[in-house]
Amino acid sequence: MKSTVEQLSPTRVKINVEVPFDELKPNFDRAYRKLAQQVRIPGFRPGKAPARILENRLGRGVVLDEVVNEAIPAKYSEAVTAEDVRPLGRPDIEVTEIKDGEQLAFTAEVDVRPIFELPNASAISVTVDDVAVTDDEVAEQLDALRARFGTLTGVDRPAAKDDFVVVDLSATVGGEPVEEAATTGLSYQIGSGGLVDGIDEALTGLSAGESATFTTTLVAGEHADRDAEVKADVTAVKERELPEADDEFAQLASEFDTLDELREDLRDRLGKAKRMQQAAEARDKVLEAYLAGAEVPLPDSVVAAELEVRTHDAIHAFDHDDAKLLEWLSEQGKTREEFDTEAKEQAERAVKTQLVLDAVADAEELSVTDMELTQQIVTQAQRFEISPEEFLQRTQQAGQLGAVYADVRRGKALANVVRQATVTDGSGGAVDLTEFLGEPDSVVEASDEADPVDEAGDEAETADEAVTTEERASDEAGERASDEAGEQASDEADEQAEASKDEDTAPAKA
Repeated sequence: MKSTVEQLSPTRVKINVEVPFDELKPNFDRAYRKLAQQVRIPGFRPGKAPARILENRLGRGVVLDEVVNEAIPAKYSEAVTAEDVRPLGRPDIEVTEIKDGEQLAFTAEVDVRPIFELPNASAISVTVDDVAVTDDEVAEQLDALRARFGTLTGVDRPAAKDDFVVVDLSATVGGEPVEEAATTGLSYQIGSGGLVDGIDEALTGLSAGESATFTTTLVAGEHADRDAEVKADVTAVKERELPEADDEFAQLASEFDTLDELREDLRDRLGKAKRMQQAAEARDKVLEAYLAGAEVPLPDSVVAAELEVRTHDAIHAFDHDDAKLLEWLSEQGKTREEFDTEAKEQAERAVKTQLVLDAVADAEELSVTDMELTQQIVTQAQRFEISPEEFLQRTQQAGQLGAVYADVRRGKALANVVRQATVTDGSGGAVDLTEFLGEPDSVVEASDEADPVDEAGDEAETADEAVTTEERASDEAGERASDEAGEQASDEADEQAEASKDEDTAPAKA
């Protein structure tokens, strides 16, 4: 086989391939066996008809089509390997010559990883916020913990914010009752925002035995997006009494003997959460500076694939209803054109991020161990609240195991970039990120844009719960815990598989 490469642009090449017919003999043998199984020829058992008989019956063209369709993918892969081409996405293949008995020739145009110069990470300096825990923040966390152990006591007064009410609800749309919106004996905390718009205002000021009617827009069910008249009948008003903040409470709510020890533990947990926020801030700023210093030509097909995924995800959130998306954009003060522009910018940034981090990983010869890959699979499975075995099966079925490998590798690359940069806090002190980045050879999780401390950032955002007296997993798993989320993960993987091969994949959505 003979192959040559033409550089069409910094991100696209044309591979010219010529294959002598002598090399296609195994393909012809397989084609004859396959066709013999598919065609019944009198006098021959299935699969036993000779090649000459098959050609007389079906025509030489049918055999050649079968051979060419099977041979081209394999010969393309051989050419890619021989010419050291790093393709991104699927090639556009054109058969240019089939000279029976002599040679098969075809061309393959494909986007490739561009060659560019990486910035000097050690020249990057960023400043992040100081880490400081105030007494008020500790007191707020202590009050939140006390609230978990509080008791509800009935009161004979109008309901106010943060009070609990026992309420019966009924609703009508156009005068007709809405059965799915009716409930009795519901306990609700005023101001929690857990029900429908307008209920907090309606319940505030009501005493037991009083009622109020208000108008709201239903968000689910048969009458979704329609205005409904809702009647709320209050049957009881209760306030939460908090236990005294003393040593006895500390022993009840934690493993500590004194309130001072509990407060110190809450302070430590708040400090860790803030250090996580600081690490996430450092990661984002270093990555932004590193990307700004890299001039990277972007492959059009990869950007297009990423943009398609992002647009699909946006419309998927509105049940693939463009009208609902446009309505939501209008509420946000945006047009569809502005949305498309932002989506394209985000897609280009995601592609650039992955190309740059792949180049870093190549330059530093980073690899991913089986243990690191397993850890990533377990982490992702926890996010979707499915077993690691099920997540692995879905990933393999979608052909995305290579993408998971690439994400871990990019995460390690970004961690190395952050380690080389100079990070200082607002007071001018050096910030040590080893706690979150680990040592250079350790596993660092990569997110959709290969963020190695993404999990730290997520936990910092949920600091209120991170400082309870029990060790708890990040809320991110809970936020994504639904069958729909798991199914969406598979859907996205299926779509991205269209533009990926092994670890050279189109970027995943952020």
